[in-house]
Amino acid sequence: MPIEARYAELPGAMAAGCERMVHPSVHERSDRERQRRFIGVMLAAPFFAAGAAVTLVTSGMGAAVTMAAIFAAFGLCWFVALLVAATGKMAVAGPIALTMAALALGGLIGAAGGLSSPVAMLALALPFEAWWIGASRRAALWGAASAIIAIALQPLSAAFLPFADAHIAAWHWLVPLAWALTLIPRISAFRGTVGAADTVDAGERLEDIIDAVILRVARHGEVMDASAKARTLLKLPPELLSGTGLFDRVHLSDRVSYLSALADMRDGALSRHLELRIRLPQSGAQNGHGLVADNYQPFALELMRGEDQSDVFTLVLRQNDETARLREELAQANETAAAAEVAKGRFLAVVSHELRTPLNAIIGFSDMLLHEMFGAFKDPRQKEYVGLVRDSGQHLLAVVTSILDVSRIESGAYATEPEPFRFIEAVDMCQSMMRLQAQAKDIDLQTQIAPDAGDINADRRAVQQMLINLVSNAIKFTPDGGDVVVGAKRIGSRLHFWVRDTGIGIAEEDFANLGKPFMQIQNDYTRRFEGTGLGLSLVKGLVALHEGTMSIESMPGEGTTVTISLPVSGPKGRPANPTGVLTMPVTRAKGDRNGSLRKTA
Repeated sequence: MPIEARYAELPGAMAAGCERMVHPSVHERSDRERQRRFIGVMLAAPFFAAGAAVTLVTSGMGAAVTMAAIFAAFGLCWFVALLVAATGKMAVAGPIALTMAALALGGLIGAAGGLSSPVAMLALALPFEAWWIGASRRAALWGAASAIIAIALQPLSAAFLPFADAHIAAWHWLVPLAWALTLIPRISAFRGTVGAADTVDAGERLEDIIDAVILRVARHGEVMDASAKARTLLKLPPELLSGTGLFDRVHLSDRVSYLSALADMRDGALSRHLELRIRLPQSGAQNGHGLVADNYQPFALELMRGEDQSDVFTLVLRQNDETARLREELAQANETAAAAEVAKGRFLAVVSHELRTPLNAIIGFSDMLLHEMFGAFKDPRQKEYVGLVRDSGQHLLAVVTSILDVSRIESGAYATEPEPFRFIEAVDMCQSMMRLQAQAKDIDLQTQIAPDAGDINADRRAVQQMLINLVSNAIKFTPDGGDVVVGAKRIGSRLHFWVRDTGIGIAEEDFANLGKPFMQIQNDYTRRFEGTGLGLSLVKGLVALHEGTMSIESMPGEGTTVTISLPVSGPKGRPANPTGVLTMPVTRAKGDRNGSLRKTA
């Protein structure tokens, strides 16, 4: 880049840096401009004073006094600048700065040899700097008064400082010349600001017409000022966008396109349009791990070039209308879904109460009749019908219980109570409950529990429910005379247990429906059996609550193996995601020679 271009960018870069130091309580553009310039002058003044302090050395003050003067200049000037940045008030800082400047200038002129020295030309600096900061005639008059005081004090400095050896040298011209050079970029920037007045006014009018944030940016994207709409659209004070504030909030993947647009503008493009994701203040949204997620929102950005300037661009930042509409529709859909979820919960609670009470009565009275407690049946068919009534009632009660369990898991209301217990005890309980069902179909129900299975920290009732549902499904879909095996072994810090059968197996096209509530695999064999398709869905939900995994391997006509892996030490308490658990991707097992299918959750 040419030196002229870099030099032209310097005022904008310095202004953007000072803008970020202005106190957030200052909102008026004119007040912010005054404080920004005041801070800039007070930060730069010590460096100029350090260069001018060489005059003190040549006048006989010595290196020690010169270094003390330099440190005093840095300390006092930066203290005043930080005071304004911290409080936002210049009522006290302004007079202090003028007093310091008058005393320092008087001493400097006296050290350089008096009014006949070229250093005396610095008396013009005080009214100019005061006008530059205050942008008013009153400020210039106060600066002129300070300069007069400095000139009046310079003869008195000889009475307090040893200036006997002071003499005028040709290199004293370097001091006022250095200050004069600082006027060039500032006057150029001032002209650019005046020339951009129409653009700023147009921006303000544009802000009144459209709902957008209007910013003025330098060649490399340093924000010089931002409109007040930033408080409503971005939820940010405008001063936080100054300097690199906007760029720091652009999403990493969008920064390249933003810089490319700026490069095109520098190369002469009249305008550029692009979309950016900008990080806004956190709204409390959390991700699946309980951490606060970054609040990035999409915005449409338009860069425009002013008519009378080439180094300051106008940036219009507004919400992406289409994205905003979709976000609003999504919010409405979420509210509708939440309301439907609440309604479903209430409906299930009512159904539970209304069905369980009569079902328990039906089952209880049916048992009494079957035991012929009040007399024998006159016809054997009467006892058979009563048995069918009891079996139907028990089946319906199990369906209602499964529906409620699945609903509680999906809503996150299913509470687990982990406790240590021996896994073999849960297997024995399942085997005793399923033995009669297996014997009715002449199915050999076996167990293969490894000696190292040991204890597991889990919800005993949930683990028993997993085993019962898996074994019940295995027996249901295994032809007469088949085998069902329950096995378990420990691998590292996890307990793996499985239920393997020699049943009908699962076809590849049916894997997509496995585990979905109220979905059953339909074929000529399974149509003969009752069921709601809730068993496997309930097992998957319980596995997820324990932070475990479940896999299914099957081959049509050869059987199915369902394997579950649970942490031995119990779940760590991370929030489960039942919705995600109930949808498992279908994949083929790698390296299976028999071509069996595998599905993992």
